[in-house]
Amino acid sequence: MTESAWAYLNGGAADELTLQANRAAWDAIKLQPRVLRDLAGGHTRVTLLGRELLHPVLLAPIAYQRLFHADGERAIAHAAAAQGAGIILSAQASVPMEDVAAPMLAEPTAGPLWFQLYWRDDRDFMRALLRRIEAAGYQALVLTVDAPVHGARDRERRIGFKLPADIRAVNLGGVKKPLNLQPGQSALFDGLMPRAATWAEVDWLRAESKLPLLLKGVTHADDAREALARGVAGLIVSNHGGRTLDTVAATAALLPPLRAAVGPDVPLLVDGGLRRGTDVLKAMALGANAVLLGRPYVHALAASGALGVAHALRLLRDELEIAMALSGCKTLADAGPALLWPTTSR
Repeated sequence: MTESAWAYLNGGAADELTLQANRAAWDAIKLQPRVLRDLAGGHTRVTLLGRELLHPVLLAPIAYQRLFHADGERAIAHAAAAQGAGIILSAQASVPMEDVAAPMLAEPTAGPLWFQLYWRDDRDFMRALLRRIEAAGYQALVLTVDAPVHGARDRERRIGFKLPADIRAVNLGGVKKPLNLQPGQSALFDGLMPRAATWAEVDWLRAESKLPLLLKGVTHADDAREALARGVAGLIVSNHGGRTLDTVAATAALLPPLRAAVGPDVPLLVDGGLRRGTDVLKAMALGANAVLLGRPYVHALAASGALGVAHALRLLRDELEIAMALSGCKTLADAGPALLWPTTSR
């Protein structure tokens, strides 16, 4: 990929401390395996939002994937469908949402097909977008709540990142309203933030669409409880891959207190720094119902298109099975706190 695309994909906010912490946190957690258990007939299946999945891996929403391969999001749809993985398609996808949905819906063993939203302060536009998402066959909405503005991404600034002329968010039409600032007003606090989503917009989305709504980017227990009180169907524990607010805690550290806050039955997914099958197993032991894979699948996309992504997903699933077998876990329901070495600092 180009140096500019590399900086966009791999960079984080500010000093990239959260970006580094995400990976380091999974490394710091140690497993405490059990032996001599009967594991015949074991499997990686899980249930999420009432649906049984072959395994707990979904592809995280990442924008503008034609930056990395000419096929972009079409390629990841074919790969995910072939490997039983789910997709959360970014609102800023660089191919039409219908093109992504088609291979996923044609494969009975494909994972979930969800659509990620950023709020736009134009309810007519949002209403039309919701109708299109539903008509295309998407099964849930994921509202990103931790990025009302971009983080201070120094890598992108230094390299002068900008989208090529032939790549854009093809599913987002319309024209954004001008800020119309008065002299002395802040473009951020007086212009952008009055248009950002609040809990009122969460209520509006729930009322406006029949699809279940999940919130992505929840890191505080009080916000998690508020979301549940408003009927949100699930949460994604995320710090945006370290791309928004730097020095936020690693998602591996955030996951256990959020699980404690919402109880055992709320769907809870996690992303950020997951690279190996052992990471997936650790996430399940900490209380996740499924995980999101991010940057690794885009590297696979850049290397070999759909085949690269399918290969990466197969490797991760194989590693998860190996980790389960060597830890004494017949199913992922066996992965709990007892699987983790108790002196681990989280």
